[in-house]
Amino acid sequence: MSKDIILKAENISKQYRLGQVGTGTLSHDLNRWWHQIRGKEDPYLKIGEANDRSTKGTSEYVWALQDINFEVERGEVLGIIGKNGAGKSTLLKILSKVTAPTTGSIKSRGRIASLLEVGTGFNPELTGKENIFLNGAILGMTKKEIASKLDEIVEFSGCERYIDTPVKRYSSGMTVRLAFAVAAFLEPEILVIDEVLAVGDAEFQKKAIGKMQDISREGGRTVLFVSHNILAVKSLCKTGILMEYGKIIKKGGINEVVDLYLSKSNELITSAVSIESRSNGFIVHSISVSNNGIDGNFDIAEDLVFSINITSERLIEAININIFINTIEGMSIFATCSPEKRQEIGMFKYECIIPKNTLNDIFYNVDLMVVENGPKILFDLKELMTIEGIESKREGAWLDKFPGLIRPQYFEWTKTKIENE
Repeated sequence: MSKDIILKAENISKQYRLGQVGTGTLSHDLNRWWHQIRGKEDPYLKIGEANDRSTKGTSEYVWALQDINFEVERGEVLGIIGKNGAGKSTLLKILSKVTAPTTGSIKSRGRIASLLEVGTGFNPELTGKENIFLNGAILGMTKKEIASKLDEIVEFSGCERYIDTPVKRYSSGMTVRLAFAVAAFLEPEILVIDEVLAVGDAEFQKKAIGKMQDISREGGRTVLFVSHNILAVKSLCKTGILMEYGKIIKKGGINEVVDLYLSKSNELITSAVSIESRSNGFIVHSISVSNNGIDGNFDIAEDLVFSINITSERLIEAININIFINTIEGMSIFATCSPEKRQEIGMFKYECIIPKNTLNDIFYNVDLMVVENGPKILFDLKELMTIEGIESKREGAWLDKFPGLIRPQYFEWTKTKIENE
């Protein structure tokens, strides 16, 4: 059976010149023109570098996107994930025809409605109702078609009281509610959404994701969804694309794409650190973490195991190994201390298990302290490693991050029926 392809990207690349608009100089423009009239390739397409924000680079040209190729079938819900700077938003802007690619082409069959950031396509001086009609007209709908959907849009957005108020008076949450309602209910064949659901509250997230599922399943319409919220991506999307430095490095089922994304360690993250620090006949060799086979990134629903390898060249009457868990801003969250015990001569491994569902899905810094006979500090090693909690699954409707620096889940709750007297 042949595929019903509704959107196709062919060899899409996007180049920018740093600090400039366009080429920035007349000589560059003339050089490009001279190559063009002779049927030659643009000379500046050969000198760009990958868009790695962490390195300085040597070229003033960067590739925000390079050689992007993919197809999207009608009714498919495609998740696009990757770190900041991977090129996700640039790709959606090209797909939405907000900006043009440097090379390549986009082929689509049907209207594309985009929600790229809060208030995209809204005129702040117009009222909510006027912006609904404006957006519908941009999508090619008649006034009668828009009017038939008006009540549904207003009800879904929850902005009925303010629908005749200029949008510039709206909060960011109200604006994104209305913008999403317009994009979803005016029935485009392709709906493009970039991270905006993070602005909404839990109720709106649940409604929005449910609506996107409905329009893809029942309406046969296509959704392209960019988000850093892995839970939302997995709950909504069936297929996914993983981007890195402007290139697609994986396309396939959403679970395998997410697994690869989580397995690629962030530059800050370390899973093992060699220390080899000596003090008064005591050596700390290394500290490492392990958690269900994931290095650096740890699943918060699994036990987190710290291992510290040491050597003692002398007999110590009492020793404590202390681990301090801090935020990356330096705020202390908690410390854990090994029982005070006699330390024999030789090499040993100390292990500490942080129970599952203790830490949250954020970054943590780890300090290590070794104390002899109570007050004597042998080592006070700061910021030895950075680890990141990852939440791979969750039950319930709430899909946004839980607040807090830790996230214990075993507080006791009870429910008792109160009988009427």
